[in-house]
Amino acid sequence: MDVQFAILIILSIHPNPRSDKSIKQHSQMTTNYDKIAGSYDLISRAVYGKALVNAQVCLLQYIPALSRVLIVGGGTGWLLEDIAKIHSDLTIDYIESSAKMIALSGKRDHGTNCINFINLPAEDHITEERYDVILTPFFFDNFKADKIEIIFTKLNTLLKQDGIWLYVDFVDNGRFWQKLLLKTMYLFFKITTGIETQELINMNPFFDPRYHKIVEILHYHNFIRSVVYQKLS
Repeated sequence: MDVQFAILIILSIHPNPRSDKSIKQHSQMTTNYDKIAGSYDLISRAVYGKALVNAQVCLLQYIPALSRVLIVGGGTGWLLEDIAKIHSDLTIDYIESSAKMIALSGKRDHGTNCINFINLPAEDHITEERYDVILTPFFFDNFKADKIEIIFTKLNTLLKQDGIWLYVDFVDNGRFWQKLLLKTMYLFFKITTGIETQELINMNPFFDPRYHKIVEILHYHNFIRSVVYQKLS
């Protein structure tokens, strides 16, 4: 654990790539994740290997053809390339509050899918569109319960009836090593990004009354879960 944390600290101070000026910016805001945007993927894979990647990729098969998709907190955008490997007809609104993450995402090969990059916090996204699919990869672990309630309510209104919500995040099963790793992660992100929470919120109460769980897949010794939810009519 000490070695992993040292790797995180070292990688977090690497310089970030320059922003791509061709990317449409909906906001000029600079977010806390800008500081580690250029090293983010390397950091996560140094600790988890491909577990975080696999946890997201395994859900992509559940996106129906011709869907309008909302991705919230997509990070550096590597997921767009994996989506393009199996889908070629999607319209994707890609929300990310970090301008540098958006810049990195804009350089990805997204194939023939139509991508609209939106540099805003999720709660500030205003649209008349309703989505067939919402994907939130490792997103809600950034917030306290009251902020989650605001964001979840907002996203829930944007998802069509019978729509699909693809949820990926950590889960606290009470094991000592999981609690230690969570504490270490939150300390790291507190130092590097000023993340607002220091604990993992149980998301089950948010989904249970309104969604049917279709599939659940566990990863990394049950520390990460990938869930396919369907919104109830």
